[in-house]
Amino acid sequence: MIAENLKEVQERIHALDKNQQVTLIAVSKTKPASDLQQAIDAGQQHFGENYLQEALEKIDSLKNQNLIWHFIGPIQSNKTKQITQNFDWVHSVDRLKIAKRLNDQRPEELGKLNVLLQVNIDNEPTKSGVLEGEIDEIITHFENFPNISLRGFMCIPNPDNAEQSFAKMAKILKKHPNLDVLSMGMSTDLELAIENGATFVRIGTDIFGKRV
Repeated sequence: MIAENLKEVQERIHALDKNQQVTLIAVSKTKPASDLQQAIDAGQQHFGENYLQEALEKIDSLKNQNLIWHFIGPIQSNKTKQITQNFDWVHSVDRLKIAKRLNDQRPEELGKLNVLLQVNIDNEPTKSGVLEGEIDEIITHFENFPNISLRGFMCIPNPDNAEQSFAKMAKILKKHPNLDVLSMGMSTDLELAIENGATFVRIGTDIFGKRV
C-alpha cells in the first residue's frame, strides 16, 4: 500500500518536474519505523520528522540505510543539540538564537548542517517563521555560522491563498541567487508548489495515510 502510494506521488511530481529538480520528503511523524521501512524498500531516501524523541528512535532503528533526515517541526532551544547531531537538514529555523545554537553544537565530523529559514509568508500570528521584511537582515548573520549552511527557505502557507504565497516565496528566493532551495507544498497543494519553484515537497498523508 505504502509503495503504491509512493509511486502515485512520484508520478504527480514527475508530471510537472521536467528538469528533475524536486526532491520528495516523506513526512513520517507518528508513523512506526515499519511503515518507513516499506517506503525505504520502495526507494524512498528522504524522511521528514516533527517530534525529536520519536524521530531519534526511528533514526536509530533504521540506521545504516543511507537515509537523509529532515527536521521540519518547531525547534525548542533545549532540543538543538540532538537535532544537530542526528539530522542532515533543518527546515524550521525561525530565529537567530536557534541558528546560533545549531551552529555551535554541530559536531565537526558531520560537516555542515543544511538549514532553511522558515518564513511566515502570510504573516499569521499562530505560525512560526520570520516575516518577509526581516529576511534580508537575518541572512547577513549566517556568515558568522561556519558549521551550518543556509540553503534557502521553507513555508507553510494559509491554504486559502497558497498559490499567491508560493509565488511570493519564489520571488524571495530569486532575490538571493546564492540560495537554491524552496521547501513548500504538501499532499493537497504539491502541484501548485512545484509550478512555483518548490525544490522540496513534504508529503505525509498521501504516502502513509491519514494520521490517527
